[in-house]
Amino acid sequence: MTPPWRLAGTLIPAMAFLACVRPEGWEPCVEVVPNITYECMERNLYKIPSSIPSSAKNLDLSFNPLMFLASHSFSRFPELQVLDLSRCEIQTIEDDAYWGLNYLSTLILTGNPIQNLAPGAFSELFRLQKLVAVEINLSSLEDFPIGHLRTLKELNVAHNFIHSFKLPEYFSNLTNLEYLDLSNNKIQNIHCDDLYVLHDKSNLSLDLSLNPIAFIQPGAFNKVKLGGLTLRSNFNSTHVMKQCIQGLAGLEVQQLVLGEFKNERCVEEFDKSALEGLCNLTIAEFRLAFLDDFPEDTNGFFKCLVNVSAVSLANLYLNSLEGLPRDIKWQSLKLVKSKVNQFPTLALPSLKRYIFTTNRGATSFAEFELKNLEFLDLSRNGMSFKSCCSQSVFGTTSLKYLDLSFNDVITMSVNFIGLELLEHLDFQHSTLKQASQFSAFLSLSKLLYLDMSYTHTQVAFHGIFSGLVSLQVLKMAGNSFKDNSLSAVFTDLTNLTFLDLSKCQLEHVSPGVFDTLLRLQFLNMSHNNFVLLDVLSFNPLQALQILDCSFNKIESSEGQELQYFPSHLTTLNLTQNPFDCSCKYQSFLQWIKDQRQLLVEAKQLECAMPPDMRGMLVLSFRNATCQINKIVIIVTVVSVLVVSVIAFLVYKFYFHLMLLAGCKKYGRGENTYDAFVIYSSQDEDWVRNELVKNLEEGVPPFRLCLHYRDFIPGVAIAANIIQEGFHKSRKVIVVVSRHFIQSRWCVFEYEIAQTWQFLSSHAGIIFIVLQKLEKSLLRQQVELYRLLSRNTYLEWEDNILGQHIFWRRLRKALMDGKPRSPEGTADAENNQQETTALT
Repeated sequence: MTPPWRLAGTLIPAMAFLACVRPEGWEPCVEVVPNITYECMERNLYKIPSSIPSSAKNLDLSFNPLMFLASHSFSRFPELQVLDLSRCEIQTIEDDAYWGLNYLSTLILTGNPIQNLAPGAFSELFRLQKLVAVEINLSSLEDFPIGHLRTLKELNVAHNFIHSFKLPEYFSNLTNLEYLDLSNNKIQNIHCDDLYVLHDKSNLSLDLSLNPIAFIQPGAFNKVKLGGLTLRSNFNSTHVMKQCIQGLAGLEVQQLVLGEFKNERCVEEFDKSALEGLCNLTIAEFRLAFLDDFPEDTNGFFKCLVNVSAVSLANLYLNSLEGLPRDIKWQSLKLVKSKVNQFPTLALPSLKRYIFTTNRGATSFAEFELKNLEFLDLSRNGMSFKSCCSQSVFGTTSLKYLDLSFNDVITMSVNFIGLELLEHLDFQHSTLKQASQFSAFLSLSKLLYLDMSYTHTQVAFHGIFSGLVSLQVLKMAGNSFKDNSLSAVFTDLTNLTFLDLSKCQLEHVSPGVFDTLLRLQFLNMSHNNFVLLDVLSFNPLQALQILDCSFNKIESSEGQELQYFPSHLTTLNLTQNPFDCSCKYQSFLQWIKDQRQLLVEAKQLECAMPPDMRGMLVLSFRNATCQINKIVIIVTVVSVLVVSVIAFLVYKFYFHLMLLAGCKKYGRGENTYDAFVIYSSQDEDWVRNELVKNLEEGVPPFRLCLHYRDFIPGVAIAANIIQEGFHKSRKVIVVVSRHFIQSRWCVFEYEIAQTWQFLSSHAGIIFIVLQKLEKSLLRQQVELYRLLSRNTYLEWEDNILGQHIFWRRLRKALMDGKPRSPEGTADAENNQQETTALT
């Protein structure tokens, strides 16, 4: 066991070493863009890592305990443009802390408990445009050392402890300042001399939200011009709100925002008289948000807003918008996320832009009269439209933009009569009825954008898009086509550049579908049921740059010519497809490897088939494997064929082989028989009575092998034929007759006899034809017919002389090769003399 003192002596130095090791030595920062952007957020850094190159332009050091910024802290990064130091527990920033950052445009100091801010803390920041100093314990703008930042455009000092709204003298130097955020501070009172430095500014937007404003001195904003003023959740009552709005008299502002935040409600009861002071302001755009108990009677509520060009009402409870002043000059009206009892039917001749979206309560659409309306957004209301769409429905012929998306049922009953100027039309996620029954868009020759995604439309009518000759963008995702086949419905869309056909249950593309889409650049066919990548169908799309075929069932390209892909294609997405990595598709798999720069996430493409390659990366497929497999398959097939042929030959010529073996065995021995007789059983009487009697009982006697007499019992017939018949006989006598030709056994014996004759040098076959045979019958045995045609044979005759000649010739044939004995010779001579005498 190790002694405690020795263990302590080992651990203490190790702990000391670990305590000295800083995270920056472990390369803690993430290189988002090489040599440009580095993210070091929340890495417990106490100083700036030395591993970051001087070429860095964007640096995020947020949520690290830097605590102290000394002079020249960032001098190593002269190219830095964005620096995020949020919540770095910084308490002190010394002079020239950002020295050398001549190109810094954005500095974020959010959430740092700064206690010591040196007068020259922000020196050398000659190009700073955005300074975020949210929640830095700032109590006054007077001592904030930013007066020299002449390029500053945005200053955010929200969530601090600023009590006075008096803007310091140096603000007159910030000639480029466009946005000042003073929200969520402690400002309560605004006096006339607080804003005198703004009298020469006209583009500054000011946010004073969440300040507990109780008093605005009348005339404080007189002759002040602002780009925007936001006052939300500032007043604790309608009375205070009314007085403060009156204190804004003389203000000229482009955009005035009043109201509250969702979770910061101060005004309990809202009175329409609260906005009476707006009559003394010059306002271009007015916004009102989150005010409960909006007055039921809106008559007179908007009387001070008749000259406003744009009005936005959000998150209100409105009964209606009836009773609007007749001389109202609104050009834009936006009513969003509010509760209304019914769809407001407006009569505003000046209105050009109307947005009524994401509201509750209005379930059906009502016709209105807005003759100059050009932009209409009625999306996300859940409304139904009984008749769509024509001039009589919207009361205008000037409409260019129409959004009816995310509603209920929309019945297409007219083909946009009077709406020929439409350029943008959106139906997505609404239920379209009758859209595919006639050419509903025939009159929209100027339409550029059409979205029919997820509208439960089944495309069955080929003329559904007729007339859309200018269309550039068509979205049909989430619908269906007849027979799940993409047919030629895009004939008129010659200017189309974007086409979305995703999630349409498509299985194949009919020929010629894309022939007219010569300008198409983006085609999305993802989330369908294509099994093959039909290369030829995309060939006409020579302008195509992006093709998405992800999430299909594509296994291969079916051997099509992959070079027919559009030449300008830059991006092809084939992810999430079950590729078949079998060797028969190796050309397609090789093409994927060759085009990996073109494919999205090519390194993630996986094989799904065959089973033994499931999950394997497509890029790891090797053609050499297929070559080896081909050789193996070829060798295997050839081997099987050879073995099969040999087996067949052995089977077919088994008895011939037996005959060969017997010839070698009996080739040198003496023969038992002079002749083996092959005949049909139906000719047995002739064989017994004529052939056997004359040859075996004649002089000299010949011994014949006859199956009925000489075959060994218990042995197979074929074995007896070969062993007893051929192997032990000098000659073979073939008795040819009609019965012989028709007998399978006789034919078999004859074929074996041919082989026997070929193998044995002394063997011979003697043919005896019993009766005249028709040539047609004889030709059934082609080889026998040829032999009889080319060789001499014996023919049996019924007359005595013919028979005498027959026997003499037969004995002579049998004597050939027969061993002679003295008795045999004498007998032969006597026989010869008898034969001469007869002659």
